[in-house]
Amino acid sequence: MLKFKKLLALTVGVVMTTSLLAGCGKKNAAEDKKEVPNLIWYTIGAPQKDTEKVEEEINKYIKDKIGATVTIKQIDFGDYTQKMQVIVNSGEEYDMTFTCSWANDYLLNARKGAFLPLDDFLKGDGKATYDAVDKRFWEGAKVDNKIYGIPTNKEIGVAPMWVFTKEYVDKYNIPYKDIHKLEDLEPWLKLIKEKEPNVVPLYITDGFSLANNYDTLLDPIGVSYENNDLKVVNIFNTEERQKDLKTMRKYYQLGYINKDAATAKDDKAVKRLVTKGDGQPYAEVLWSKDLGYQVVATPIIDAYVTNGSTTGAMQAVSATSKHPKEAMNFLNLLNTDAKLRNLVNYGIEGTHYTKIGDNKIKTTPEQKNYSVPYFSLGNLFISYTLDGEPDTKWDEFKSFNDQSKASPALGFKFNPDSVTSEIAGVNNVLQEYKKPLYSGSVDPDEYTKKFNEKLKAAGIDKVIAEMQKQMDEWKKTK
Repeated sequence: MLKFKKLLALTVGVVMTTSLLAGCGKKNAAEDKKEVPNLIWYTIGAPQKDTEKVEEEINKYIKDKIGATVTIKQIDFGDYTQKMQVIVNSGEEYDMTFTCSWANDYLLNARKGAFLPLDDFLKGDGKATYDAVDKRFWEGAKVDNKIYGIPTNKEIGVAPMWVFTKEYVDKYNIPYKDIHKLEDLEPWLKLIKEKEPNVVPLYITDGFSLANNYDTLLDPIGVSYENNDLKVVNIFNTEERQKDLKTMRKYYQLGYINKDAATAKDDKAVKRLVTKGDGQPYAEVLWSKDLGYQVVATPIIDAYVTNGSTTGAMQAVSATSKHPKEAMNFLNLLNTDAKLRNLVNYGIEGTHYTKIGDNKIKTTPEQKNYSVPYFSLGNLFISYTLDGEPDTKWDEFKSFNDQSKASPALGFKFNPDSVTSEIAGVNNVLQEYKKPLYSGSVDPDEYTKKFNEKLKAAGIDKVIAEMQKQMDEWKKTK
C-alpha cells in the first residue's frame, strides 16, 4: 500500500509538472487541435489482410460526419464469444460490438448491464435507423422493455437449408428441390459414395446442428413450432430428434459423413455433395462466391421468426464506452448511409470490387483479402447486389420476411436469474455430448441415455420447470 501511495504521488507530480510546462507555451496543443475520438469496434469473422486499408477509407469518410474515427477488431467465429466474455468481464473500455442470440449473448449482456440502452437515441438522432429496420426486429430486441442493440435489417426468419454442389446435382440429375427431410438425402449420398470416391457425400463440421420443428429457447430446451400449447421440453428427448440422430448414426457408419465431423472446421477445399447452411433468398450466390464453385439450395423446414432470429445479428454500444454519442452516430450512419455500408461490406471500389451498375457490383480477385460476414455488419437492404443476383433481391427479401411464420414463443424472454448455476451445468454437458451426437460418430441410444443422466444431474428439470412457469405467465399477456 505504501509503495502504491508513493507511486501515486510521483505520478501526480509528473502530471502537474507536465501541465505547467504545457501552459508556459504559446498555445496548448489541445487548444490548437481537438483530439478526434477513435472508436473501438469488435466484429465477428476471421481477421482480413486488407482490413486496415478499408479502415483507412472508412475513416476518411466518417471523420467529418461524426467527429470520430474507428478501429475494427475482428475475432474469428469460434473464438468470438469466449474472447468477448473476457473483454466484457474485465471492464475493458471499448465502444461497439457484434452481439446476437448465438455469440456474445445479447440477452445475457443486456441484463447484466454490459450494453447501453438505446431507446432515447432511437427516438432522436437515431430515428432514421429505427425507421429503416423491420419493426419485428425491434420487438425481438426488447429486454425488459428496453432496446440494447441495433438489429441487422436482413432476413427475419430462420431458414435452414441443404446446400448442394451444383456440379454433382447436374452430373447425376439430383432432384434437389424435392429433398427436405434428412432421410430424403439417403439415395443420393449412397450414389455419391459409390460414384465419387474423392467426394464427401454429407459434409459436417463441429458447428452442425439438426433442424426440426422446435424453437430452441435455451439449448437444448424449447417449444414446438407446430402447436400453441407452449409446452417446454428437452428437444433431444423428442421423437423427431431421436429419429434424426439415428439417421445421422446410420449415415456415419455407411461412410457418408466425414470421419472428423465432430471436430472439423469448415474447409472449403473439401469436395462435398451436400452440407447444411442457414440461408435466405439468393444465399446460393454468396455461398458460391465464398466457396469458389456453384451451389444450389433447398429449404429443410419452413422459415420461422423466432426470438433467436430477431436477435441473430446486432450491434451494441458498450457501457464502458467513453464516446457513446459518437458510437451511436456511427451505427446510425452504418444503417442509413449506403456509401459507408458498402465500404464496410465489400471493401474499396476499384480494389475489391468494380461497379457494373448503379447498385450492382462484381468482386475482383482481391476480394479474397477482404471477405467479411455481410449479415453481421448492419442494414443489408442498402447494400449493393452482386453480379448474378437480380435487381429485385431486396424486394424478395422483404417478401420472404412477410411470408415467414411466427414462432408461438416469439416475444418470450426467459429470465435465468434463479437457475444460473443449473444452466452453466447444462451447458457443460452440452459441450461434451452435442457434437458427437450431431455428427453421428457415437451410438445415439447409448449416448443419449448418458447425456440425459448428466443433464438431470446438472439440473435441467429445474431449468425446464422455471421456464415453463415464466412461459405460463407470459402466455396470459399474449
